[in-house]
Amino acid sequence: MSNLQSDINNDLQITETYHFPIVKAFADRIGLVDTINTLVPCNTKITPGHTILAMVIDTLSGRSPLYRLDDFFENQDTELILGAKIDPSDFTDHNVGRILDRCFAAGTTQIYSQIVQNAIRGFSIDTSVGHYDTTSVSLSGNYDLASPFKITYGHSKDNRPDLKQFMVSMLCVDRDIPIMGKTEDGNASDKKLNTTILGEVSAYMKKNGLAPEAFVYVADSAMVTSENLSKAGDDIRFVTRLPSTYKECGRAISLAADTDKWTDIGVLAEVTPAERAARYKIFETKVTIDGKTLRAVVVHSSAHDKRRHKKIDRMIEKEFKGLEKSCREISGKTYFCMADANAAAAEFEKIRSHLHNVRTEIREIQKFKKGRPSPDKERIPDRTEFTVEATIFQNEEKIDRLRFEAGSFVLITNLPEKEGEKLWDGEKILRLYKDQYGIERNFGFLKDPCIVNSILLKKPERIQVLGMVLIISLLIWRLIERTMRQNIKDSGKTITGWKKRQTDRPTSFMLTTRFKHILVITSGNFRKLARPLTHSQLEFLHALGLNKDIYTPK
Repeated sequence: MSNLQSDINNDLQITETYHFPIVKAFADRIGLVDTINTLVPCNTKITPGHTILAMVIDTLSGRSPLYRLDDFFENQDTELILGAKIDPSDFTDHNVGRILDRCFAAGTTQIYSQIVQNAIRGFSIDTSVGHYDTTSVSLSGNYDLASPFKITYGHSKDNRPDLKQFMVSMLCVDRDIPIMGKTEDGNASDKKLNTTILGEVSAYMKKNGLAPEAFVYVADSAMVTSENLSKAGDDIRFVTRLPSTYKECGRAISLAADTDKWTDIGVLAEVTPAERAARYKIFETKVTIDGKTLRAVVVHSSAHDKRRHKKIDRMIEKEFKGLEKSCREISGKTYFCMADANAAAAEFEKIRSHLHNVRTEIREIQKFKKGRPSPDKERIPDRTEFTVEATIFQNEEKIDRLRFEAGSFVLITNLPEKEGEKLWDGEKILRLYKDQYGIERNFGFLKDPCIVNSILLKKPERIQVLGMVLIISLLIWRLIERTMRQNIKDSGKTITGWKKRQTDRPTSFMLTTRFKHILVITSGNFRKLARPLTHSQLEFLHALGLNKDIYTPK
């Protein structure tokens, strides 16, 4: 009996598994390991699929940077969270590097496309609206190597012009599910990248026999070029923001302000926290861009753009100081006849001022002869001189109009107002565009130092594969969040969120905080939780459509 007890104690292992079995469960649902193993032929000791899954779990663990997998998995139950009993020492930098090279050779776009197709089918993802945007990722180092994409200096969206960078372009559907992600040249133009993606979307639709109304492309103002609008044509329905540099933008906003026939939208649901109090109203008109007439939706938000208002304040101050200097000059002069004073005042009032009004007043100044006046005679002026006093005051009407227009922007679209049973009114156009914040959240995920602190791989090809790993991680992260919210919506129930308050919008990050310090006792093929899951943990598993057996599979 003592020998048996000794064998059990020697075989006993206790591991802290966190939320990793949940990540693995969702990786299984999108066929991550099998898909990669099928597409990436490799005779290494560990399979490419398990290596990429290991990197995904490492990414979603919150530690950084993404290297030294052998250290990360040293105290993990690899069979539980990877689905295969892998010796952590096999995750050497050399082995992982070889697998990254093989993934690159197989094609990261092909690999991710197949994984996405699995996700679309497995999670019934709505692909009818796509949101496109780009961001930059800064790197330390020279990277003066030939590569499939240029790591170089460019317009830094991280405000780090001193560092080289590459770009990440992303197309998301169902608000924030990334169905495409690519690494691009560090100095790539957003306008040119839009041209490329529009071509790919058009080719995809023709290949699959999709009608134009089957997909709506939503992008920021970088899409608005003659080439892009021409490429979109009638085949691709789009919604984008008209840049303020176009005269038609200012004309549409002025028309909306002059007409003053707005449709009140109110507060949009499910927007970012900073915008929850913003109220919107819209005005519909048409604009002509490069000879093409498009629908335009002028949008006014009560949450004015702070940067624009600071610019207006600077404009007001600059104009005031210029007028003030001119006022001092004219006020310091003396005129010897009323005609000259009137002429000077009239000339001064001709000074062009957009945001201020100038009012002049002519003052008479009595001048007397020198000497002591006689005490018994009335003092008689020798002559009369004149001065012009100028007063500057703000043109409140113009300034209010300017501030109002600063809080307005113009959306353009080639969507018809009505298409069969679909109604594409101005409010729907605005909501489509505001859903763009989902892709901005995704970029925040990719840049979060808790996800990847720095990219230390020195081969650009491996950086491209790492980009694929990060986007796969993002895909799983969003699918977890989407599943919880959809199940909660369908059940009509809520879940315990922050500060023990009920919520119907749990986040993936919230989930990770709930599954800390979960200990699994392992002895051979036997697994048992060191302590039962809490009510809150069971709530989250239920919302995910999972049960506690994912921590103790038979």
